[in-house]
Amino acid sequence: MVCGLLGGKLGHSYSPQIHSQLGEYEYRLFEKKPEELAQFLKEGDFAGLNVTIPYKKDVIAYCDALSPIAKRLGAVNTIVKRADGTLIGHNTDYFGFASMVKRSALDPKGKKVLVLGSGGASNTAKAVMAELGAKVVVISRSGENNYENLHLHSDCAIIVNTTPVGMYPNVGVSPIRLEQFPALEGVLDVIYNPANTQLLLDAQKLGLKTENGLWMLVAQAKESSEWFTGRSISNDKISDIHRKLRRQTENIILIGMPGCGKTTVGKALAQKLGKTFVDADEAIAQTAGCDIPTIFATQGESGFRQLETQALADIGKRSGLVMSTGGGCVTQERNYPLLHQNGTLIWLQRSCDALATGGRPLSQKQNLADMYAVRKPMYEAFADGIVENSGSIEHAVSLCLELWEDLV
Repeated sequence: MVCGLLGGKLGHSYSPQIHSQLGEYEYRLFEKKPEELAQFLKEGDFAGLNVTIPYKKDVIAYCDALSPIAKRLGAVNTIVKRADGTLIGHNTDYFGFASMVKRSALDPKGKKVLVLGSGGASNTAKAVMAELGAKVVVISRSGENNYENLHLHSDCAIIVNTTPVGMYPNVGVSPIRLEQFPALEGVLDVIYNPANTQLLLDAQKLGLKTENGLWMLVAQAKESSEWFTGRSISNDKISDIHRKLRRQTENIILIGMPGCGKTTVGKALAQKLGKTFVDADEAIAQTAGCDIPTIFATQGESGFRQLETQALADIGKRSGLVMSTGGGCVTQERNYPLLHQNGTLIWLQRSCDALATGGRPLSQKQNLADMYAVRKPMYEAFADGIVENSGSIEHAVSLCLELWEDLV
C-alpha cells in the first residue's frame, strides 16, 4: 500500500517520519508541477494522499466525492482512492487545528479572535473558532479588516497566525506588534519551523499562552492515516509522535561562563543523542578566517560580538543540533531569539576558581568573579534550566539529558 504527500515544492517534510509511526504503508513524497497534476491523480500509483501547497483547491476537480468538511472549507488535504478507482477528498486540517486549540488550553467562546491571513489555513482556523463560539475577524492585506486598522480590534483575546511570516528561512520577523492588544490571552501560529516564531517569542515575553503548528501537523496526519487504512488510532498517539518529533528536531544549547565545559559536555551530549554538534566560537573563527584572540586583537569586543550574532543567526535557524556558545553571548539581548527559536537553553555552571582561561581574551583580562556577577542575571534570563558541571563529563551529560527530557 502506497500513500504519500502531494505538493509543488516539498523540500524537507516531517510527514514520512510521522506516518511511519501511524500505519503500515509506504509513504512517499510526490513533488509535481501543475501540468503533471491531472495525469498523476488519474493514473498515479497511490492508495491515499495528503495534499499541500499549492494544490489543496486544485485537486477538488479530480475528486469524485467530497466529505462534508472538505465541501465546507473548499479545500482538500487528504485523498483516498476507493476500490473502484474513484477519489474521495477530505480535509483533516480541521481536526488538526481543533486539536491544537484544545492543547493550548485557550477558550475562544464568546471572545474576539483575530485570524491573520486569508488563505486555506485561515479558512480552517475561522471555521474551527466559529464552531467553538468565537467572534472571528480575518485580517488580510486589504479589505475591511487589515493591518492598517488593527486598533479597531484591541479587544481581541486570541490571535491566530496563518500567514508564512516568520517561517524558515525568513525568521525573526512578526506580522504584528502584540503590545497593541491589552486583552490578549494567547497566540497560535500554524508555523512549526522554527518552533518559536518571532510572534510566539513576543507572546511568551508577555506571559501569554502559545502553541506552534507541530501539534496540528501530527494531529491532521493521524486522522489522514485513519482515512488511508480504515483503522481507528488513539489520540494518545498524537502526543507520543509530537514528543518524539520535538526531541528529534529541537536544539540543545549550552550557555555559561567561559571555561565551564560547554564544548566538552556538548560533544558528549551530541554523541549520546545522535545529534550534530556545533561550536559557535569555531563557526565564528571559520567565518573570520582567524582565531578568537586575533579577532579581539584586531576588531575588539564589539567587532567580535557582531560576528557572534551573525553566526548565531545562521546556526539558530537549523534543527536537531547540540550547540556550545561563547560565554558572553548572553550580554547581547538580540541573541536570545536567535537561540530560543529552535532550542532549549541549558545553563552549565561551574565555580569560578575551576574555570579554564586558556585562549579566552576576556577571561585573562578580567576577574572571573566580577565577570560572573555581571553576567549571572543574563544567564538566568536566557536559561530554560540549570546543570551543575562539577563532576565527571558523564554525570553532566546525564543531568543535561534528564533536564532536557523534562522540558521538551
